Amino acid sequence: MLELIQADILYTGMGMPVRGGAVVVSEGRTIVAAGEYSALHNQYPQAQHTRHVRVVSPQAVNAHTHLDMSRYTFQALPYFQWIPEVVLPNQHLRGLEGAQEGAKAVQTSGAASVGDIVWPDERRTMEWLLSESGLSGVAYWEVIDPNPATALQTFEQLQRDIDHFRRLERPGGMRLGLSPHATHTVSARLHALLALYARREKLPLQIHVAEHPSETELFQRGTGPLARSLLTMLQSRGLSFSDVLGRAPSSDLTPVNYLQALGVLEARPALVHMVNVTDDDIKRVAQSGASVITCPRSNHNLQCGTFRWKDFAAAGVDIALGTDSLASGQTLNIYDEVEAARTFHPELDPRLLVRAAVKGGHRVLGSRPPLLRRGENWHEGYVWPI
Repeated sequence: MLELIQADILYTGMGMPVRGGAVVVSEGRTIVAAGEYSALHNQYPQAQHTRHVRVVSPQAVNAHTHLDMSRYTFQALPYFQWIPEVVLPNQHLRGLEGAQEGAKAVQTSGAASVGDIVWPDERRTMEWLLSESGLSGVAYWEVIDPNPATALQTFEQLQRDIDHFRRLERPGGMRLGLSPHATHTVSARLHALLALYARREKLPLQIHVAEHPSETELFQRGTGPLARSLLTMLQSRGLSFSDVLGRAPSSDLTPVNYLQALGVLEARPALVHMVNVTDDDIKRVAQSGASVITCPRSNHNLQCGTFRWKDFAAAGVDIALGTDSLASGQTLNIYDEVEAARTFHPELDPRLLVRAAVKGGHRVLGSRPPLLRRGENWHEGYVWPI
């Protein structure tokens, strides 16, 4: 018996998803054909029409998570409050046990793979992700050090860490990546060293960039709520924000052109959030070949603003989707994120959301989606649970 599954949106993993698609599946669970519903209905009249679903596609990719924060309690606060009031006071909740719970949630959701940021104190978590977790994707070792005086020391330790972790990678498992935490929590000197190292060692990069409007104010005027919070930490170390940046804030400075000046964009990182950007920032990202990961629920819950999806897409930038952490994104289910993206971007062609969740995520993580074509195995996960 042949089964005909009709879909509002069909994405085969190639090109652009199509509206009004279908897939024909054999009794042996092999794909016989995939294409427009009307054509397949006529071509395979013997096929039994069993279902009409919203999306048939390769499984979505969760391109940005913080699995080790999975024991945190979700709280919606402005970003500049959320860091000091939620993230930092609850660091005791981070760790391997939380990451294991988060990994189970990601697997249960049906995500194809994951891009996970690993807190710099969580060596056990990184070791488990690479050698035992059963996940696929990239585990990014996070780096935080705003002090230019210790940049070389931090970088030398980072190289030793990477050498150790690389020996734990397994075929088909998670690969190792690198994540300078954010534009303002890593010194200019260290940013430059890490970018050069990532290019030389072919390490994928993720960086939190332009998440909240207060980040832009920090770069342009050195003022605002994020600046006040950051300055408290910096002054305890005898530092100013100018020390971190290697220059004074100025009206023409943005987090994006700052990274470009340091050579970071040449490493083609995945820039996470990218909500508060200028037209020029979008152009710079497009020209560099960097990609962008958006986390719609986290952006909404932390009052960051709305990602300029249509503008990035028009510029040719690869866009992926991530859930961020349970503390800001509510769940680790990437399909919940797709649904949220539909809510927050009602003007957007839903085919772009599907493509971003699949092709965009695989491009960020350096993998390829399976193709829905004749002769390939059929997987029930190709029917999306939305």
